[in-house]
Amino acid sequence: MGYVKLDKEEIKIVVSDFDGIFTDGKLTVYSDGRTSKVIDYKDIMAIANILKKGIKFAIISGEISAAIDEVKKKFPMIDTFQNERKKINVLISLLEKYDLKPENAMYLGDDINDIECLKLVKYPVTVSNAHDEVKRIENIYITSNSGGNGAFREITDYIL
Repeated sequence: MGYVKLDKEEIKIVVSDFDGIFTDGKLTVYSDGRTSKVIDYKDIMAIANILKKGIKFAIISGEISAAIDEVKKKFPMIDTFQNERKKINVLISLLEKYDLKPENAMYLGDDINDIECLKLVKYPVTVSNAHDEVKRIENIYITSNSGGNGAFREITDYIL
């Protein structure tokens, strides 16, 4: 695995990018201009599972997505941030909000705009179909599942 030994009791917050983690990173655009994304329900169940264990959860996305709004409706207690170009600032503010350290955080990201966050936390995670530069981050855990295909559930099952 090449991953930092996981201290499951140390993880107090899981923060994730959305597109490429919960989705396969693709956007379907219909001829009338409507768009859609597909989310694996196993990943939605994974959010419920970590929240039941008392672990905080947040989504930080560089895009605006109705899919994130739907997740927020289902789990109003989670933190969601959309259209964030400087994700590291949001991550730092989340750690401050909950009085946590990077050692208490897991971050899931798949592209170059996630690299700063992945390097900050003790537990960086990416998906098998992530950008190559992300996969080269020291001590990163790479899921066997690809983004949008149960990768989030895979890692949450592992930490629980």
